[in-house]
Amino acid sequence: MGRLQSAVERVILYSRFLLVVFYIGLAVALAAFALSFVVKLAMLMPQTLSMDETQILMAMLVLIDKALVASLIVMVMLSSYENFVGRFEDGIREDSPSWLGRLDPNSLKIKVAATIVAISSINLLQSFLTVEQQSEKEIFWKTIVHIVFLASALALGVLDRITSHKPKLVGEK
Repeated sequence: MGRLQSAVERVILYSRFLLVVFYIGLAVALAAFALSFVVKLAMLMPQTLSMDETQILMAMLVLIDKALVASLIVMVMLSSYENFVGRFEDGIREDSPSWLGRLDPNSLKIKVAATIVAISSINLLQSFLTVEQQSEKEIFWKTIVHIVFLASALALGVLDRITSHKPKLVGEK
């Protein structure tokens, strides 16, 4: 029975390497997204002289939105790999972001939620800037969705704070 249990445990343990397929897929998606960003920026540049301030602001908000999504993808790829698959080698670690070793799954969830709130905020701001092109119903529902995202992010933060406090043992100061 010991050999069977050991084999099952090894299969379960090493199955985490299947996650690498997802992280590589995210890297490929990030490259496609970066290409989309460059194309959007290249198409925008010649038009900027003929755009009014609101149109330029809207275009910048789209670019900021894309940058937030790209940053989110990088955060998920790097921290998830390190948390679930394995640590990066020392040579690679020297070139890695300073937050990499400190981002556990709980703090990653909060960062993802905060990024989603930021993206939703940008979307809502775009709606307010083009209010004449939106129906009241559309703006209402975008506001509701944003409030739900915000409440979810706050709830995750509160839950993380509650669960991160360890109860003191008797006699501890």
